[in-house]
Amino acid sequence: MGRQGSLVVRAQLYKFWICDIRKLEHLSSLSMEASKKKCPLAMGLEDIAPLVRTVEEIPEPITTVIKGNIPSWINGSFLRNGPGKFEFGKDNFNHWFDGMALMHRFYIHDGEVTYSSRFLRSDSYMRNSEKDRIVVCEFGTMAMPDPCKNFFSRFLSRFKIPKATDNASVNFVKYKGDYYVSTETNYMRRVDPQSLETKEKVDWSEYIAVNSATAHPHYDREGASYNMGNSYGKGGFFYNIIRVPPPEKVAGEDKADFSGAQVLCSIPASDSRKPSYYHSFAMSENYVVFIEQPIKLDLLKFMLFRIQGKSFDKVMTWEPQYDTIFHVVHRHTGEQSKVKYSAPPMFTLHQINAYEDKGFLVMDMCCGDDGDVIGDFTLENLRRGPGEEMDKFYNSMCRNLPRRYVLPLTVTDDTPSDQNLVTLPFCQATAVKTGCGKVLCTHEELYDEELFQYGGLEFPQINYAHYNARPYRYYYACGFGHLFSDSLLKMDLETKKLKAWRHPGLFPSEPVFVPAPNATEEDDGVVMSIIITPRTEKSTFLLVLDAKTFTELGRAEVPVNIPFGTHGVFNEMQ
Repeated sequence: MGRQGSLVVRAQLYKFWICDIRKLEHLSSLSMEASKKKCPLAMGLEDIAPLVRTVEEIPEPITTVIKGNIPSWINGSFLRNGPGKFEFGKDNFNHWFDGMALMHRFYIHDGEVTYSSRFLRSDSYMRNSEKDRIVVCEFGTMAMPDPCKNFFSRFLSRFKIPKATDNASVNFVKYKGDYYVSTETNYMRRVDPQSLETKEKVDWSEYIAVNSATAHPHYDREGASYNMGNSYGKGGFFYNIIRVPPPEKVAGEDKADFSGAQVLCSIPASDSRKPSYYHSFAMSENYVVFIEQPIKLDLLKFMLFRIQGKSFDKVMTWEPQYDTIFHVVHRHTGEQSKVKYSAPPMFTLHQINAYEDKGFLVMDMCCGDDGDVIGDFTLENLRRGPGEEMDKFYNSMCRNLPRRYVLPLTVTDDTPSDQNLVTLPFCQATAVKTGCGKVLCTHEELYDEELFQYGGLEFPQINYAHYNARPYRYYYACGFGHLFSDSLLKMDLETKKLKAWRHPGLFPSEPVFVPAPNATEEDDGVVMSIIITPRTEKSTFLLVLDAKTFTELGRAEVPVNIPFGTHGVFNEMQ
């Protein structure tokens, strides 16, 4: 073929791919509306304001009333985290994320259960308590200047960059055998998983060069922990993969240990002026995948938001003109793939699982098509009374749905550009080379239309100890037929069929799977969740489901109010 003919073919291929990409972008813009139309419109949603109100802590364990049977082989603590105090004095927080961290412990032993809770004694909590007003900025709440200062001092305080909060209300995490509670700043707090006592504050930046880290680390089978954290400076904005080695603590030591922590790889932001927000990341046996999504942090707004009196949530914007980019890094060498994997715009908060299969990286995650939803969970919105306004607000939100992306790991210059590279027989996801070192991915839907009856799903969990980073069949999640989850779901990935636990007026927490001793199948075990209700005072219970049949085994009723929370873990005790 002559040079002119070659140029014609290239031009035709380019035209084809540009057309194809525009079609994909158009389909992405329509997918949010499609998911809304498929989900039945809500009518008559009940009031959930009681689920976002301040409660008292219960520091000393109290007994529960057992109904049914709690398996005697369960021995440990179900630990939960989340906001529990929403005001100080006359000052009120604005966003659900802003509430002060309240830690919960359900201790399970020989079929009996006790409950206790404690507020995290963070610097934020202590300073707010001392002043009896909000003096530390949170995600959706800007702390106002001290009214006792003169006008000039209050004016100058607007130009001070506020310190990051240590209100670690998102999750319980583990590093080198110790438990910490974490949020998305550079601060964590070490805690005692039995007494829930607050211990020392840990600043990531004292150990490695990062300014923040997620509350969703991953763990390998050797005991090392992996996380993602930001850094920024003269060289730009970077997303950093962090590794904390397995524990080597000397017996008798009682202090935080992050010795040996290192940055495996620093990934430059595609646009240093507008880096992406992220809540978690994916990890397989050999790879870490950072998902650079079009929820953007405007750094100019960030520098000015204190002066303008705006909170941090106003710095985040959903910008679907940007693609989603999957950055693939070898987790043993820190080497970043030279292939740029991209997908039409979407956002994800939580990954389900990721694993390698015959030269492909399979990633399952909960995805949405409107990243503005994060800012929608204000206390004002959550406290709307029942009626038309509540229904209208819920029906306007996008639904998060499970998706699968498949990345071919062996793309070279010789890889053809005119075909789907995904050859796994069970996958409908596609990946097509669109240029030198570029691959465009489209997802497979991991559900059938029955899921729309439950409002989509979020808070996914798997049999993590045995199936994380490996091929798997089942995951567990919350259905969202309301602003807060109102059902528990078990999804079978082979059939895309689900099993559900759902009862009117009951709102479950994120499910946590606990494997049975000597389990021989993936779903041998139980699923635990904390069930709360806005209908009756102090009617909380710990629910235990048979993971295989998804039917109730037993519950532990406790006469306390618990606000709707975020994440939790099961701490097995020997």
